[in-house]
Amino acid sequence: QVQLVESGGGLVQAGGSLRLSCAASGGTFSSYAMAWFRQAPGKEREFVAGVSWSGSRTWYADSVKGRFSISRDNAKNTVYLQMNSLTPEDTAISYCAASAGMFNDVRWADRWGQGTQVTVSS
Repeated sequence: QVQLVESGGGLVQAGGSLRLSCAASGGTFSSYAMAWFRQAPGKEREFVAGVSWSGSRTWYADSVKGRFSISRDNAKNTVYLQMNSLTPEDTAISYCAASAGMFNDVRWADRWGQGTQVTVSS
């Protein structure tokens, strides 16, 4: 089954940018829709952004629309999340997830990565 490993998290000041990467192995990467979720302390895990298996369609949570951009490179088995104009409210653990179809809910994710910490200081 597909395995997912996130990287690229770290500490950034408000207004700055980070790019997260999710490397997939152990499955046919191009067969999966991919998505990013995040979870802040004391809160439920929430949807951030998703991309179809072909990369032709993307969808975003209202809170990040216009600031974040999801993309994928099937030749590299990697999904990216470009995060711009970051605010302290974006501080969370970010998780990569895979599913057989397009999804935006944690209940429909088939596989999860271990997560990478994103911290935004004011």
